[in-house]
Amino acid sequence: MTSVMWFRRDLRLRDNPALRAAAADGDVLGLFVLDPVLWRSAGPARRAWLAGTLRSLDESMGGRLCLRSGDPATVVPDVVAAVRATTLHVAHDSNPYARSRDRAVVSALPGSVTGVATGTPYAVPPGSLSNGSGDPYKVFTPFARAWRSHGWEPPAPAPDGLSWVGHPGDEPARALLDEAAGEGPEGMPRPGEDAALRRFREFVERDVDDYDDVRDDPGADRTSRMSPYLKLGVVHPRQLLAELAGRRSPGAATYEKELAWREFYADVLHHNPDSAWRDLRPVPGLTYDEPEDAVEAWKTGTTGFPIVDAGMRQLLAEGWMHNRVRMITASFLTKDLHVWWPLGARHFLDHLVDGDLASNNHGWQWVAGTGTDAAPYFRVFNPVTQGLKFDGHGDYVRRWVPEVAHLPGKAAHEPWEHAEGYAHGYPRRIVDHAEERRVTLDRYQRGRQS
Repeated sequence: MTSVMWFRRDLRLRDNPALRAAAADGDVLGLFVLDPVLWRSAGPARRAWLAGTLRSLDESMGGRLCLRSGDPATVVPDVVAAVRATTLHVAHDSNPYARSRDRAVVSALPGSVTGVATGTPYAVPPGSLSNGSGDPYKVFTPFARAWRSHGWEPPAPAPDGLSWVGHPGDEPARALLDEAAGEGPEGMPRPGEDAALRRFREFVERDVDDYDDVRDDPGADRTSRMSPYLKLGVVHPRQLLAELAGRRSPGAATYEKELAWREFYADVLHHNPDSAWRDLRPVPGLTYDEPEDAVEAWKTGTTGFPIVDAGMRQLLAEGWMHNRVRMITASFLTKDLHVWWPLGARHFLDHLVDGDLASNNHGWQWVAGTGTDAAPYFRVFNPVTQGLKFDGHGDYVRRWVPEVAHLPGKAAHEPWEHAEGYAHGYPRRIVDHAEERRVTLDRYQRGRQS
C-alpha cells in the first residue's frame, strides 16, 4: 500500500511521528504544497528560508519530494488519488488558518482515504494543559510549571526501511522556490536537519551553561539561533530538550524556559484564535497614533536611538533580530510612537526568517501590555538605558550603526552627549522618550478608567 506524508511544519526525517506512522502503512510519497495564502503572507526572508529548507529535505529524500503549488484542498486530494494512496498522514497544526485548511482538505479526500494526524510541532500539544478549574492557563509561570510536570516523549528515531514513492511536482512550485532562493538576506543560517543539530550541539557545549548570563547581550551573539529551524520543524523541541537532559546549570534551565514560552504562546493562540491579530486583553479607551514618518524611521532604523536602529537594521540585513532587541524595538513603536502593535507584528513577519504567528504576535502584545502577563507600566523600555545595560561596550550598536562607530564604548548609545556624535550623519532623535513615556502612562491610566 501507499500513503502520502503531507509535510507542513515538520520538514525533517528524524523524530517525526507522522512520518513513522506513514511508513508503517507501506511506501510513502512525500508531498509539500506551496499554499498561495501562506506564500503571500510571507516576506522574502521566510520564502528564501523555506526554499533552502525544502531543498535540503529533498536531498535527504534522494530527490523524491513532490512539490506542488495551489490550494491544498484541491492539490492534496488530487495527489492522493493519483498515487492511489489509502492514507494521508500529517502532524497536527493548531494555527487558526491551518485548522480551517485541514478541515477543507479532509472533506475533499476520496471516500476510501483515511486522514491520520500524529504529533505536533510542540513538546506538549497545545490544548493539553489546564489549571485546577479546568481552564486554560493565562499566565506563563503556572503554565511553565504544568508544562514541566506534564513532560514529553523522547525523540523518535527515523523510520527503518523507509521506501519513498516518486511522483512529479509542478513547474509553478519549482519556479517560486527558485525565485525565492535568491531573495533572502545574506545572514541566513545553513538549512537542513544536520546543520540544525550540529549548531545546537555546539551551542550546548560552548554556551548553554552561561546562557543565563549572556543571552541578553546582543553583541555577544551567544544564543542558539534555533528559532528558524523550530519555525519550520527542521528540529523538534523534544530533540533540543533531550540534548539538554542531565544538565543542571542555570543556563540550561533558562533555555528550557525559553522553549516553554514558545509553547505557552502556542497554547494561548490555540484557545484564543482571534488573538492572532487582536488584543488578547484590550485596554478599553486606549488610543493610538498613526505617525507615518516616524513609523518609516522605525522601519528603516533611523530613529536617532542607536539600539533601536541597530535592531531594525539587523532585521533588514539578516532576517533576524536578537530577542532582547526585539522587545526594545517593539516597545519603542508601541510606547514611544503610540502605534498599535499589529503594524509592528506584520513588519516583523515580513522580514523575520523565524517569523512565527503565535510567538511573534503574542510577544508583541506582551510588550504592548494587551496580552498575557500584562503590565504596561513596567514595560515602557527606555532605549538608552536598555542599550547601556545590555550592550554596555557598544559593540552591537557600532556593528549595525556605522554612523556612531567612531564613538568608544558606551558613548555609542548617546551621540547627543558628544561633540562629534553627529559627525558622520547619524539622525537626530525623532521623539523625546521621557515625554512619550508620560503620554503612554497617561493614556493607559485614562484607558483603564473609561
